[in-house]
Amino acid sequence: MTITTKQKRINRIQLLTVGFYTVTGILLLAFLPFTSFAPHIGLLGIVSLITAYSVYTKRKWASWLVFILVVANTVFAGVTLFAVGFSNLIVTGMLIPYLVFTWVVTVEYLLLKRD
Repeated sequence: MTITTKQKRINRIQLLTVGFYTVTGILLLAFLPFTSFAPHIGLLGIVSLITAYSVYTKRKWASWLVFILVVANTVFAGVTLFAVGFSNLIVTGMLIPYLVFTWVVTVEYLLLKRD
């Protein structure tokens, strides 16, 4: 099956999932120089882009990558929020919506896969 036929069968939840993982992957890689090239941020960005591709092309291993990313993003955001101690409002204001959107997109994607 070619990519053009897969594009015709994509629904809104898959489009939301692909868009979320693409945007977060690009943003994580864009913020990499500002974080002194922390390897975990680069790894999360690369895995997010790979996950967006696998969800878009409906690969069998996409569900595993979504699960790995929800665990990794939760740990990353939780540890960062704990280390900052909610004292930096900019970091807190960015990580809490990131954490919430990660869980919302994951739950919607897994409900879609169940159908």
